[in-house]
Amino acid sequence: MSKILPEANIGLVGHVDHGKSTVVQALTGKWTAVHSEELKRGITIKLGYADLTIKKCPKCKDPDSWTTEDTCPHCKSKSKIVRMISFVDAPGHETLMAVMMSGAAIMDGAILVIAANEECPQPQTREHLMALNALDIKNIIVVQNKVDLVKKEEAIKNYNQIKEYSTKILGFEPTVIPISAQQKVNIDLLLEAIEELVQTPKRDLKTDPEMFVARSFDVNKPGTEIEKLKGGVIGGAIIKGIFKVEQEVEIRPGREVKEHDRSNWVPIKTKIMSIMCGNTLIKEKGPGGSIAIATLLDPYLTKGDSLVGSIVGTPGKMPETRRQLIIEPHLFNKVIGTKKEVEVEPVKINEPLLISSGTATTLGVVAKVGDKITLNLRRPVCASKGSKVSIGRQIMNKWRLIGYGIIS
Repeated sequence: MSKILPEANIGLVGHVDHGKSTVVQALTGKWTAVHSEELKRGITIKLGYADLTIKKCPKCKDPDSWTTEDTCPHCKSKSKIVRMISFVDAPGHETLMAVMMSGAAIMDGAILVIAANEECPQPQTREHLMALNALDIKNIIVVQNKVDLVKKEEAIKNYNQIKEYSTKILGFEPTVIPISAQQKVNIDLLLEAIEELVQTPKRDLKTDPEMFVARSFDVNKPGTEIEKLKGGVIGGAIIKGIFKVEQEVEIRPGREVKEHDRSNWVPIKTKIMSIMCGNTLIKEKGPGGSIAIATLLDPYLTKGDSLVGSIVGTPGKMPETRRQLIIEPHLFNKVIGTKKEVEVEPVKINEPLLISSGTATTLGVVAKVGDKITLNLRRPVCASKGSKVSIGRQIMNKWRLIGYGIIS
């Protein structure tokens, strides 16, 4: 019997405190905010992951047939597995927009969570809708959460606000599903929408493999004896190709080496020792779902998410490591994320901009402007020609999304 593995990544995005992590918990039983600082502050700071197994009752009719349980909650028949997906729970707090953009790089679709007990749109709702639109993520489901906290009339008014605004920004009318994640109301409808609207995309399995690194870990407990130490672990999403156990891989940009007050970035080479996906050890994996790869790396190199933003691939066949980016800019008319409308001014020489490329976020200083913008990066990125980067500008002491660029 073949193992059921995640086939796609779906991002959970939206304004802070609108219930993204609660939605994931209602669907998967897992709370994605596992970091102590996140729990203390009550917000998602780093990308959280959880796997969802979508099941269906062979006897009940839609939507009652959709469930996450082994047995149908209505007729008690044994449910059948339809598909497994991975959720990427991205942060909604305004200062964490760059991390959300990193998450968008590994999303095949998205669920935008909007609370029914607040006016729509909130600042980060606008920002996340614009980000999804800029990154060409079309498979979007809008969830109207917390309907249990408002009266029917208020829920309908809020629903219409959500529908009108999201259609205006996206250019098409998305599916909007009212739910209560806390009370697990209409979760079956959401499962049905996920299965119908976020299809598993066709994958390129024959090309050289690439993976975006979204987390990296030292799994050893403090005080572990040297001979018992395990190698560093990297986690993220495979974009194309297939990675296999025992395969030699390269990680770029790699590690920073300082010589004579000058920094150089040296690619890291290692071997894949094991691959974990959906809590299952496997021998090989292509795109779809989040994975964790155990390596022979010194765990010092992977601790504390130090390799986040890197790309893993075949040695000698990877995208270029760039300390300078030349991009074709596409700026918005208005700044996204501010309560008051603010015009996006032209980019200026020596201006610092926040650049997100794949899962990497770095600061770039503008060196040239014109039809194309040249940026000198504080931290290099590994990126291919033609790929997109998001552009952020510091406005009112916060980084705001002002547009995107295409790498030349």
